[in-house]
Amino acid sequence: MADRTRLHALALLGAVAALAAAPAAASSATTTTTRIGARALLKSRELWATIDVCSPKDQPNTVGIRGSMPGDGRPSDRMFMSFRLQYMNAAGTWVDLESGATPGYVGVGAAGTAREGGRSFQLVPVAGKPATELRGVVDFQWRHGKTVLARGSRTTGAGHKSVAGADPAGYSAASCLIG
Repeated sequence: MADRTRLHALALLGAVAALAAAPAAASSATTTTTRIGARALLKSRELWATIDVCSPKDQPNTVGIRGSMPGDGRPSDRMFMSFRLQYMNAAGTWVDLESGATPGYVGVGAAGTAREGGRSFQLVPVAGKPATELRGVVDFQWRHGKTVLARGSRTTGAGHKSVAGADPAGYSAASCLIG
């Protein structure tokens, strides 16, 4: 029952509006002409997700998720990300927040080099309810035209240096308390 009450509170909390956080693309390294294999992409140190905004004074009740993905070396291929928020239920399991997701994948640029993208979510806490722990999940796709070449996902972790968007600058966390 407590889980149901918490879920109901989160549903109300969920008037999640994606802020105008158009994914910012950032290039790095040099372009190669050889396509990197899916296994190498998924093991790359450039593949990560982090919470880069967690209710700072100038953005209260806002959670920002940022992801980074390596390029496959082919500028004709494209890279895409999708962003989700999850909360920890009473059983200790992470559950997707229904209204805490972007609709589908967002393009972050050509796959010739590594790219970053991000999304911020504005939450509406329910008065009188305890703070809720949230984390992010970023799903990644590398595509050639309409063909998906590789896919993967990462949950948010701490210690990542993003090119842009962190508030305060340099902020990186695995989860965020809102409420």
